[in-house]
Amino acid sequence: MIAKLTGRLDSSGAGHAVIDVGGVGYLVEASARTLDALGAVGGDVTIHTEMLVGEDFLRLLGFARAEERDWFRLLTSVQGVGAKVALAILSALEIGDLQRALASGDSAMIARANGVGPKLAQRITHELKDKAGALGGIAGSSPARGTNAGPLGDAIAALTSLGFKPGEASAAVAAASEELGTGASLDALVRLALKKAAK
Repeated sequence: MIAKLTGRLDSSGAGHAVIDVGGVGYLVEASARTLDALGAVGGDVTIHTEMLVGEDFLRLLGFARAEERDWFRLLTSVQGVGAKVALAILSALEIGDLQRALASGDSAMIARANGVGPKLAQRITHELKDKAGALGGIAGSSPARGTNAGPLGDAIAALTSLGFKPGEASAAVAAASEELGTGASLDALVRLALKKAAK
């Protein structure tokens, strides 16, 4: 929805923003990253929403980017991960870092989020390892990583088109990128990632 930001609460972690749409105020739950991305109070914002409906509640969640909403949906598909925990994970980790953690099985990184213990982090990692690559989190990660977004995403797509699972492709490309450093060409990334994936 396109709206005006009229207030915010608790921007230190997952919190709330008040969004004005045509004179009607909506209280929207959001991750800390979305709250930061919304900008100054009084400014126009575009926000992607998700409505949670229960027997005795209606909750509106807001996301600065559609891919963050997609990751929220994926995280909440895991048993034991509700909206609060998913928003805490999205507050603690960049989308690219989250995808790399899942692809490499790094449950300790996911456990950094508030309310995520080691057992839940392991369950999230186990259940989402092969699904994470399908969302293209590296290719669609934050603008700060934009210089690597194209080649990394293209390299993952190349490996998945060759039959590798998205999680395997993501892990191999992440390892190749770490070894080659920033500015590596697509050809070099794919060649090294193939070697790593084949081991």
